[in-house]
Amino acid sequence: MIHIYTDGSCLGNPGPGGWAAVIQQDGNKRSLAGREEQTTNNRMELLAAIKGLEAIPDGAEVTLFSDSQYMVNTMTRGWKRNANQDLWTRLDAAVERRRIKFQWVRGHVGNTGNEEANALATMQAGLPHEKEKALSHLDAQGRARMVDVGEKEPTARVAVARGTVRMKPETLRLIQQGQMEKGDVLAVARIAGIMGAKKTSELVPLCHPIPIDQVTVELEPDEAQGAIQITATARTTAKTGVEMEALTAVSVAALTIYDMAKAVDRGMRIEGIRLVSKRGGQSGDILLEQ
Repeated sequence: MIHIYTDGSCLGNPGPGGWAAVIQQDGNKRSLAGREEQTTNNRMELLAAIKGLEAIPDGAEVTLFSDSQYMVNTMTRGWKRNANQDLWTRLDAAVERRRIKFQWVRGHVGNTGNEEANALATMQAGLPHEKEKALSHLDAQGRARMVDVGEKEPTARVAVARGTVRMKPETLRLIQQGQMEKGDVLAVARIAGIMGAKKTSELVPLCHPIPIDQVTVELEPDEAQGAIQITATARTTAKTGVEMEALTAVSVAALTIYDMAKAVDRGMRIEGIRLVSKRGGQSGDILLEQ
């Protein structure tokens, strides 16, 4: 059974809005979220349900929890559809391909899944308008610059990044058994990732040098996928974020695995290096994956 918790938010109604869906399946959790610049609360509630359902397989059995009576009662009690016909059509299509139970829940009463969806949707609604955003590393004349963070106060910040190195099953076995000619691949890659994080400002031209409180690099062999999954967590107490350090740690660890194993497997692929979460700073917390 899959559980999906959804919520929508809108500032002004109409105004800028956000939607979010938290999906719990087989003991794992993932979150989806997005925004629109000019929308309504009802549209965001519907879009949250649509996006959540579209993210799970056809034929799945799912319970969808929402505090939107507008959406739940329309789907279960036949309330009239006087507006948002485009979204109702999409929702009907998503429902038709899955076995779905809609469950209304009261908002803001401690339901963990819906509280998390609410927080994500509210955060999306409050993000700056696209037209108000600017590339902070460019000045008024379009020239590259380092952003001035001198007026900001140091705060605790954490970032987590992930990536994957895919390879032949026999290559993975050699790595796990420590039989690579160049040595212990996992141990060297772990150290390389930590060193890479510490050197980030020397590699990325406009990145601030910041004190690193801690960097951890986890390397998990995945025999089913023929891969090594890399997760890097970077922590700092500084005036700017530590996302680039976490991403660099993953990248350098992946490159090290590739370098040490390429002699026996030229078909290895480095894939999916991305930020999965960050905490701290003026932009607040962002959770892209669990």
